[in-house]
Amino acid sequence: MPHLFRAALTALSLALTSLPAWAFDTSARAAYVLDVSTGTVLLAKNADEPLPPASMSKLMTLYVAFEAVRDGRLSLDERLPVSQHAMSYGGSTMFLNTQDRVRVEDLLRGIIVLSGNDACAVIAEALSPDGTEAGFARYMTGRAQQLGMTASTFANSNGWPAAGHRMSMHDLAILAQRLIVDFPEYYPLFSETEFAFDNRAPSNTQNRNPLLKLDIGADGLKTGHTSEAGYGLVGSAKQGDRRVIFAISGLDSTTARAEEAEALVNWSFRQFAEKTIARADTPVTQAEVWMGREQSVGLVPREDLKALLPVLSGVNLNAEVVYTGPVQAPVTKGQELAQLVLKPDGLPEFRAPLVADRDVPMGGFHIRLMTAANSLLTKFTNGPAEAM
Repeated sequence: MPHLFRAALTALSLALTSLPAWAFDTSARAAYVLDVSTGTVLLAKNADEPLPPASMSKLMTLYVAFEAVRDGRLSLDERLPVSQHAMSYGGSTMFLNTQDRVRVEDLLRGIIVLSGNDACAVIAEALSPDGTEAGFARYMTGRAQQLGMTASTFANSNGWPAAGHRMSMHDLAILAQRLIVDFPEYYPLFSETEFAFDNRAPSNTQNRNPLLKLDIGADGLKTGHTSEAGYGLVGSAKQGDRRVIFAISGLDSTTARAEEAEALVNWSFRQFAEKTIARADTPVTQAEVWMGREQSVGLVPREDLKALLPVLSGVNLNAEVVYTGPVQAPVTKGQELAQLVLKPDGLPEFRAPLVADRDVPMGGFHIRLMTAANSLLTKFTNGPAEAM
């Protein structure tokens, strides 16, 4: 009968060694750091706790707005009216009034660069199922759930303090990644450092993201601050082929936010690197084949496998291949048969499928007869197999 095989590996195509990945000692109340190319979570601290997101929740308003432009329900040149409700918002604004009709593109820049609370409300009322900001917030909540943001609920469009307006750092990172992947044509807006709308507010023309001018690859996304939430930032940076996304919240000052964000980006890129762990043309191990013309088949990844690992070396990386075997013939080249499991110290477990490196046809009558005879002999010699 088939059994679960676990083959421990001491070496792959690369001599894999790693030191424990020392966790970043963040002073943020909550934090989440993701290496996008490998999907490796580098840091998670209270990452799934629903917290007041302040203006970082404006990213969800932007996502819905980008969807509306893509679907033709809004156009960038369309001009939207400003309601008394939208005009009533304080805090960071574009200083809109009810006499204005503002281009959608200006509103989007006003949200991204100026963090305009009023601009969010204008967009919300234009797209709301019932014409109200509250209705838009309910729609955002449902849309966030569809996108996998299970800890997010919205009471408004801009993060103004309100009961039940919550997001987790994990959810904010999911949202950041969706913005980057789903709307590459609009993502460059997040790296704009200045927007002087109609010269109305000389004191509010600069993007508050402290990383954009540091030449560390930062290109987004959104800061946030309220007295309840503290100072936070959803950020992303790209260096070479690697992109890192992070979300932090609960810092006690703009200085602390800037220093923490910069340190996180530098740590993510300096302390970790992609390494090739298995090549598509080199078997990782062999799997036993039952009733086949050959007794085993090589297990290879579909393509060269890379994993994010600490750059320092010294300790062997734990690795094993798991499959249910022996594998029943016939076997087809490319057939998924097993999983490669890596367990780097201090990082999440990494799994990748392994496939057959060649065809193994069913054996002829003589091979099948001998296999059956050997199986009966083994059972007679060893007795009944214990239940797995």
